[in-house]
Amino acid sequence: MSIFEALMLICFGAAWPASIYKSYASRNNSGKSLWFMVIVLIGYISGVTHKLLYSYDLVIYLYILNGLMVSVDILFYYRNFKINKKEKNKEVSL
Repeated sequence: MSIFEALMLICFGAAWPASIYKSYASRNNSGKSLWFMVIVLIGYISGVTHKLLYSYDLVIYLYILNGLMVSVDILFYYRNFKINKKEKNKEVSL
C-alpha cells in the first residue's frame, strides 16, 4: 500500500463533505459542475477497478468512500435541479 496514494485520497475526500453539505443546504447548484463531478467519479471507479484487478489493498476503501461521496453530491445536484425548475415554473405562472 502506498501511503502517498492514501494521503492523496484522504485530502481529496476531505473536500466532499463540505461540497455535499453546500448542495444539501443551499438547494442550489451555483458553483457546481455536473461534468466535473462525473469525471471525478469515473476516476474513482477507475481506481477501484485497478485495485481489484492489479493491486488490491486497503486503499480501495478510500476510493469507494470518495466515489460514494461524489455520487451523493451528484444526487443532490439532480435534486436541486428539480427544485430550481419548480421554482422557475412558479415564477412564470405568477
